[in-house]
Order: sequence, then structure tokens, then C-alpha cells
Amino acid sequence: MPSPAIDDDIDDAGYVSGLPGVLGVVDAAVARIEAVLLAVGVLLMALNTIANVVGRYLLSQSLFFSEELNQALIVLITFAGISYAARHGRHIRMSAFFDAAPPRLRKAMMVVIAAVTAAAMFLLAWYAVQYVSAQASRGRLLPALQIPVWWIIVWAPLGFFLTGLQYALTAIKNMIHKDIWLSTSTLEGYDDTGEEEV
Repeated sequence: MPSPAIDDDIDDAGYVSGLPGVLGVVDAAVARIEAVLLAVGVLLMALNTIANVVGRYLLSQSLFFSEELNQALIVLITFAGISYAARHGRHIRMSAFFDAAPPRLRKAMMVVIAAVTAAAMFLLAWYAVQYVSAQASRGRLLPALQIPVWWIIVWAPLGFFLTGLQYALTAIKNMIHKDIWLSTSTLEGYDDTGEEEV
């Protein structure tokens, strides 16, 4: 018996959320935030690296802030990337017991796994906020860029929060849909070659 029809929310970038109403809007907004952060981070890192190489080898003068900027961008890309990976069901999973379980048990396991992971991510976000606050109170500056250190690490709590939100939405999607979902956009299953579908 097919699952009940649910209106899909489509954002301006074309992302289709399989969650109804407000949850679909939140899911689409998180997808947009992830996409913007990752695109901007990767493009800025590429431009910074190219500019530094050109400066070093053609002008004999490298950019003094290039290394610090790339370190900051790596932090941004890493923490935006954990949410993106969760959205697409790409995190490493130990699935031997899960795969051997019957569908009803797998469904229940996926809800529990997603909910516990969401709680862990929200807890890490809380600790990361406390760490960022501690760094902000110290007033340390990056030597080359002369910007506060906390500006660089502020991406950690945001990344943990977005990842927690992604797992919470996955738990909800598994509760309201008939199928088993690894994430809000990835259905559980294997194709004919034995490779997991993504």
C-alpha cells in the first residue's frame, strides 16, 4: 500500500523536501545554508590559494594572510560538510546488525539512531557555543588577519546545530513515512550491484 501523499516543499534552488509544512521549509532552508557555506568556502579557498601561488611565483611576494585564511575556510567547510553529509546519508555507519534486521525493526532502529545522534549533535553544539564564548572573552586575534579567533571557530556550533537538525528531521521523516530513510533525502536500500543507493 503506497504511503500517503505529502506535499513536497521546493525552495528557490530546486531542493525538494519530503517533509510536510513547516518541517519541509526548515529542511529546505538548512539545505540552502549548507550549499551556500560549502560553495563560498570552497571558492574562497581556491581563489586564495591561486592568488597566493601567482603572487609567490610571478611577483615573488606571497600573501601574508593566505595560510590563516585557508585554515579558517577549512573549519567552515568541515563543519558545514558534516551537515551536508548527514543530509545525503554519507556518514560512516556500522550497519551489519541493521541490515540483518527485519524492516519493522530497521525502521525503529533508524528512528532511535537518528534521534540519539541529533541529541549528541545538539549537545556538542552547546559545548561548542561555550567554547566560542570563552574564546571571545579572551580577545585573542589571529596574527596575520588581525580578526578575533572566535570568528573562525563560530562555524563549529553552527555545523553541529545544523547536523543535529538534520538528524532530528530524519527521525521525524522515518516516523511519518512508510519507507526507511537514512536521511531526509536518501532512501535506505541497495541496488543490483550490492552497492548502497545514495
